[in-house]
Amino acid sequence: MLISTILQSKGTSVATVRPDASVSELLAVLADLNIGAVVVSDDGIGISGIVSERDVVRKLRERGASILDDPVSSIMTAEVRTAAPDSNVEELRRTMTNHRIRHVPVVRDGRLVGIVSIGDVVKSAIEELETEKEALVGYLQTNPA
Repeated sequence: MLISTILQSKGTSVATVRPDASVSELLAVLADLNIGAVVVSDDGIGISGIVSERDVVRKLRERGASILDDPVSSIMTAEVRTAAPDSNVEELRRTMTNHRIRHVPVVRDGRLVGIVSIGDVVKSAIEELETEKEALVGYLQTNPA
């Protein structure tokens, strides 16, 4: 299965925040949209970084509540792993597992075109297994031993 297949199901909308937005503003976006991460972008097209709830929690523990007024750029991950829409989901699953990341922006021709979460990847794996199961059951029912 390709990443583009996941995006067809879930859509291509990506929540972004500007690098100069405050961490408090970031938290409002995460809470309002009930999501775990956002892409940091000046224009909604390019990627400056990515920031998740985990990033906020870790920085709160390190530096205290004063980070709430700091810019998102001070806590974001600047080196972002991305994927192309025509990449294989299995490859993405390995990347997410090996690097312990839960959100991967999808980029085509240098433009942000979507985001895939580990939940999306797991859901796609379950759907593939269900399809295989139905095919096997159908085969067994039409070809009894």
